[in-house]
Amino acid sequence: MPLAEVPVISLADDPARLGDALGASFRGFGFAMVRDHAIDPGLIAEGWRLTRAFFALPDSAKQRYFRPELAGARGYTPFGREIAKGAPQPDLKEFWHVGRDLPPGHPLLSPSMPPNIWPDLPAGFAETFQALYRAFEETGATVLSHIATHLGLGARWFDPAIADGNSVLRLLHYPPVAGATGEAIRAGAHEDINLITLLLGAEEAGLELLATDGRWLPVSPPEGALVVNIGDMLQRLTNHALPSTTHRVRNPDAARAGVSRYSMPFFLHLRSDFTIETLPQCVSAEEPNRYPVTISADDYLQERLREIGLKG
Repeated sequence: MPLAEVPVISLADDPARLGDALGASFRGFGFAMVRDHAIDPGLIAEGWRLTRAFFALPDSAKQRYFRPELAGARGYTPFGREIAKGAPQPDLKEFWHVGRDLPPGHPLLSPSMPPNIWPDLPAGFAETFQALYRAFEETGATVLSHIATHLGLGARWFDPAIADGNSVLRLLHYPPVAGATGEAIRAGAHEDINLITLLLGAEEAGLELLATDGRWLPVSPPEGALVVNIGDMLQRLTNHALPSTTHRVRNPDAARAGVSRYSMPFFLHLRSDFTIETLPQCVSAEEPNRYPVTISADDYLQERLREIGLKG
């Protein structure tokens, strides 16, 4: 399927067609580009401003918010800590994680869903990213409702599965690439762990998906659009009917090597106690169940965090 066929889909389209339009793109690529998602452009702009301001702080200031015992679940993760599964060297990036705020005594509070960490500077950081977290979550639930319809489920099937889910908003900074990096790239080839990822497009190029014919295809959404991709949890749930596609962020061309790249993915997760069990409508004689043994969403997450070097 050539790149020209990867559609940009409007969430304002006729709901009767939207599920199958998204489903066709996900089945073919594991990715879709989505516009008319209703996340406030002003809120997005403020999020970008604060992201740049935080990562411009001295390393000593950022390190105050690094908690190795949290395995990257909250706060700051320094440059060179995360490594794609099977990659020879760590990714060329640093990042910040915003998670769900759970009230004291909530049954899902755990080492994998700890309280958020907030920096003193820049001002307004917590308020802005709490609002963006909620906006991403609402948009993700809308996309999932159309995926559910496409799969023959009730439109709100995913609602209880993601209620109080372990979703994470990641603020990413890829610093300028100076000199030789060996085999290291900004983000090595990988698949996402979660249900779906919603990504605000970066100003700098670099995101690529691995097509079924082996080509690396650039993913460049129009201004204001989101990139949405299937994660491993949804691939497992659908018995690979919706594939979790390998993707990467390549290093820049020489002319842009001195420029930072920023991006803002929202990893929409299931509830930690949700049991991932293959959907029966995705199993057939031609497509037998690849996953007869069930697993909880949190056990699956911890397994994958160990694989990418964030947890020992």
